[in-house]
Amino acid sequence: MTPETVPFGIYIHWPFCLSKCPYCDFNSHIASHVDHHRWRAALRAELAAGAARHPDRVVGSVFFGGGTPSLMDPETAGALIADIRSHWRMADDVEITLEANPGTVEIDRFSAFAANGINRVSLGIQALNDRDLEFLGRVHNATEARRALDVATSVFDRFSFDLIYARPDHDPQAWRRELREGLEIARGHISLYQLTIEPGTRFYTLHQRGELKVPGEDLAAELYDITQEETERAGYRCYEVSNHARPGQESRHNLVYWRYGDYLGIGPGAHGREAVVGEDGRITPTAVRRHRAPDIWLDRVEKLGHGTQEEVVLDNDERLIEMVMMGLRLNEPIPLARFERIGGAGPRDLLDSERLETLMASGDLTCDERGLQATQQGRNRLNAVLGYLFEPAV
Repeated sequence: MTPETVPFGIYIHWPFCLSKCPYCDFNSHIASHVDHHRWRAALRAELAAGAARHPDRVVGSVFFGGGTPSLMDPETAGALIADIRSHWRMADDVEITLEANPGTVEIDRFSAFAANGINRVSLGIQALNDRDLEFLGRVHNATEARRALDVATSVFDRFSFDLIYARPDHDPQAWRRELREGLEIARGHISLYQLTIEPGTRFYTLHQRGELKVPGEDLAAELYDITQEETERAGYRCYEVSNHARPGQESRHNLVYWRYGDYLGIGPGAHGREAVVGEDGRITPTAVRRHRAPDIWLDRVEKLGHGTQEEVVLDNDERLIEMVMMGLRLNEPIPLARFERIGGAGPRDLLDSERLETLMASGDLTCDERGLQATQQGRNRLNAVLGYLFEPAV
């Protein structure tokens, strides 16, 4: 398969937030002032540098992530989208998503973002009651969350939003009621994440001190089961471990990641997976990472035209591990053709056959003419499945 036929996505990172959520380990920063003209110019410059490396691609999706990209000027998003259209051909059904928080200022700008080319938003709602929103460190309340969803419904044909479950003392029946309310509001897509305690976050410090307790395995499993029951009842398929959609409403951009397509990442801390074509025509699979610190990234772009910190050429074994780790998250097989593209053979030849057979016998994986797939049981314990399959590689 040539790189021109692999799905191509573009990720644009806006690192600034109004406040830092205590559970968040993303590359986000609080800034009292942002020079929007300077940042717009830098993002456009790095985008142009990426376009020079990847001509003749068809862009299927663009994702503005963060941070809180709904804090950028809508005109910045519009300028970047216009640049993408000038550098590449865009798919007729291109998906252009903006992550947004339900603060009042951002809600009032939804129409401006739509006018500048955004056709899908992903809202960080996280909870539909004030107590848990305060616990999660959100700056919006439940009323603002519902208003944001109403506005998204009126402005965009497609939108998604996130909810977090397995909060401390999370009552199963309360979660069922909250989830049902969310599903009544949703229009085709919803992301439902179990609260995890990530190193480097405020919650991690509190958890280490014993000041924050999260649900144990039994309660977490019950909350997960409720999540699956209610989404299935509402017609939402769990197409990825934490993402649920009605047919045709899946996140096209995130599917680029999970199906191991190529994508260009720009902005501080952005990662990319790029099939770089050399002067001799050879394709070099490359992992690209931008400088994480906004000030360093901005300075490098203004001096060099890009903020790249590291480029790593991936060998076939590294690509195989990444491809399987991402692909098993989906409720679909990793097709045999994808194994052939990366390793020149099928999964039974490329993976440890004894471990693969063990995981198939335990009911965690299936492997047939359609490809390799994790069962529902396997996705429920995916970290353990991957750890066993690739031990000691991961």
